[in-house]
Amino acid sequence: MAEVSCDVVVVGLGPGGEALVARLAAAGLDVVAVEKELVGGECPYWGCIPSKMLIRAANALAETRRVDRLAGKATVTPDFGLVARRIREEATDDWDDTVAADRITDAGARLVRGHGRLDGDRRVVVGDDVFVASAGVVLNTGTAAAVPPVHGLADTPFWTNREALEAEAAPASMIVIGGGSIGVELAQAFARFGTEVTVLEVGPRILAVEEPETSELIAGVFEAEGIGVHAGITIDAVAHDGEVFHVTCGQVTFEAERLLVAAGRKPRIDDVGLDTVGVEPGRHLTVDDSMQVTPGLWAIGDIVGRGAFTHVSMYQSERAARSILGEPLGEYDTSLPRVTFTDPEVGGVGLTEQQARDRGISVRIGSTDLAASSRGFVHGPGNEGLIKIVIDEDAGVVVGANCVGTTGGETVSALAFAVRAQIPVETLRNTIYAYPTFWRAIESAL
Repeated sequence: MAEVSCDVVVVGLGPGGEALVARLAAAGLDVVAVEKELVGGECPYWGCIPSKMLIRAANALAETRRVDRLAGKATVTPDFGLVARRIREEATDDWDDTVAADRITDAGARLVRGHGRLDGDRRVVVGDDVFVASAGVVLNTGTAAAVPPVHGLADTPFWTNREALEAEAAPASMIVIGGGSIGVELAQAFARFGTEVTVLEVGPRILAVEEPETSELIAGVFEAEGIGVHAGITIDAVAHDGEVFHVTCGQVTFEAERLLVAAGRKPRIDDVGLDTVGVEPGRHLTVDDSMQVTPGLWAIGDIVGRGAFTHVSMYQSERAARSILGEPLGEYDTSLPRVTFTDPEVGGVGLTEQQARDRGISVRIGSTDLAASSRGFVHGPGNEGLIKIVIDEDAGVVVGANCVGTTGGETVSALAFAVRAQIPVETLRNTIYAYPTFWRAIESAL
C-alpha cells in the first residue's frame, strides 16, 4: 500500500463532513475527503430536502381541500409524478453528486472515493492507499435505516426512506412500521396523495420523543385524515405474497401494497476500524464537547448520539474544526431544537416535562390551545395546535417546549433562544408579542 501524507482525513461527507472539509481547507490545511456513496450524504438525496419537497406538495393538496370551508369551491387531482420529477431533477440531479463533489475539490481538498477504514492512530485506508494525517481523522459515517428483527421482514421487498423518496408513483396502500419523525412525515404525505396508510408503532405512542399532548394531537389529526394509527402493539411477522404485504400483529393482520420501515437509524460504525485505535463503541461513539473521541480522532453527526439532525451535524462540524485549528470553542449548546414536518408541524426544544422531572427539576408547566388563539381563530381549518412550555421554577427559566401548529417549526425558534440563553421567565412575560400571530400564543402559555 502507498502511504500519502496529509493534515486531516474526513471520512463521510454528509452535510457536517462536507462543511468541515471546506472549513479546514479554507484555513490552509491539506484535507483528504473520503466518501463511498454520494457526496452530501442522506440529507440532500433521501432525507431532508426531497422529503420536504414531497411534504410541500402534499400540504398544497391539503390546503386546496380546505378552500370549500374558506373561500369557495375547489377540486384537486393528485399527481405524484410532478413531485417525483421535482425530487429527481431539482433536489437530487437524478441522484448524481457531481455538483457536491465539485464543491469539495473547488475548496482545495482531495476527494477520494471508497470505503474509509482506520488503520491505527491517524491512519485511514481507502483501497490501496493509506492516508496518514498529521492532525488527525474525523469520522462522519452517518446512519442507515434500522431493520427490526421481525420474523420474515428481511425476506420481503420493503421500503426504507430511500425507496419511498425514489418512488415514481404513490401506492394504493401502505403500512408504515415506526411512528417517529420519518415515519409520520412520510405517512401523512403519501396519504394526502391518496394512499391508504396505516402506522404501526410498538411504543406506547407516536412521536415518543415529544410531549404526550403532542403525540395525542398528531394522532387525532391523522385519524381525521383517515390514517390509521396503532401504538403499543407487537409486530409478530411480515410476509409478502408477490403483490401484497401481510403484517401480523397478534390476532390482526394488516395488508397493503407497500411496507415502509421507518423504525429508527443504525450508526455506521461497525466497519470503520475502531478496534485499531482502541475504541470499543456502544450504540454510538462517545465524544467530549470538542467532538474528540481520543487524541487525534474526532466524530460528528448521527454517530455520536447527540441528536440525529443535519443542523446538529453542522454545529458539531464547526466545533470539530475549531478544536483541530486550536480556536476557542465556547460552551456546547445542549438545547437541541428539532422539527417534525407534519401538518401541523411539531417544533421542540430542550427537555420534555418528564425528562425535566427525571432530572429532579422543580417543574412548572404553561400550555395553551393554538386553535383557540387569535391567529388560530382567524386561520380556521388546519389550525390544530398547542404550545407547552416546561419551566424550571427554582431557576426561573424555560428548559423545554413543544410548539405544534401551522408554523410550529418557526414558532419554537423564540423558545429555542429562551432555552439556550436562559432568558428569565419574567423577561419573557414582560415582552411584547405581535398580534395576531401564532408566536403570540407563547404569551398565553406563559
